[in-house]
Amino acid sequence: MLTPFKKPAVLFFMLAVLLVCAACGANNTGTAASNTSASSPSAAVAESASPQASEAPAPAEKVDLTISAAASLTDALQELKQAYEAANPSITLNFNFGASGALQQQIEQGAPADLFLSASSKNLKALVEGGFIAEDQQMKLLANELVIVTGADSKVKVSAIADLSQDTLGKIAIGIPESVPAGNYAMEALTNAKLWDSLQSKLVQAKDVRQVLQYVETGNVDAGFVYRTDALTSDKVTIAAAVDPATYTPIVYPIGIVKETKHQSEAEAFYAYLQTEDAMNVFTKYGFSAAK
Repeated sequence: MLTPFKKPAVLFFMLAVLLVCAACGANNTGTAASNTSASSPSAAVAESASPQASEAPAPAEKVDLTISAAASLTDALQELKQAYEAANPSITLNFNFGASGALQQQIEQGAPADLFLSASSKNLKALVEGGFIAEDQQMKLLANELVIVTGADSKVKVSAIADLSQDTLGKIAIGIPESVPAGNYAMEALTNAKLWDSLQSKLVQAKDVRQVLQYVETGNVDAGFVYRTDALTSDKVTIAAAVDPATYTPIVYPIGIVKETKHQSEAEAFYAYLQTEDAMNVFTKYGFSAAK
């Protein structure tokens, strides 16, 4: 039995023990909370570093555009191809160059094409009427001129279309009138000059205007009818005479988007690009002018 004077000391001792225990419990709880808090940033970092959160956006889909274009546009379009593909790395431009009439037939027969650039309004108009190109997805883009060329070293003198009938001049190359617009323009000019029938024995027909140019360059013929733009691409020929524009249908290059294209938006973008000042500057460099 505790004596009266010892009771306060015992009570004080027990109170001190209780306070110490309480303090230890608080420290343990704080440590646990601290550990829990310290782990939270790591969890957040782990979550933010997950593959789904850091995944890069998918690259743009690669698209190949096929453009059927008149052979006389070869040099200008090849230069524009480099500029356009550099600015649009997901687009590849593939050109199918040839005579406009032949290209028209290919499209009518189902050959793949996204756009058609013709050297004659007649060929594109036929595709509009046939339902291959929409009326509101075509326009006149460029203009050109018809000239007579001779070899750069040729001794033949031609200053006008009438000079083609001289006896000293041999063969004359023209594009096939039925399929090559330049050949059809040449036939119109010769007919209006009343020379078409009399020159039949001299005429050599070519599959396109570039072949006409080649025949003159190689000396296989003495003269040929080509576009001014084609003549300017070669240092092996000379423009002997410009053909009177009143004697043939105005040379207009229309462009249209083919209805069967599987890349409508990309075709529309290139269609619009060809109408820009940058594109027109390149066409002008090669001798074309804007259509009126």
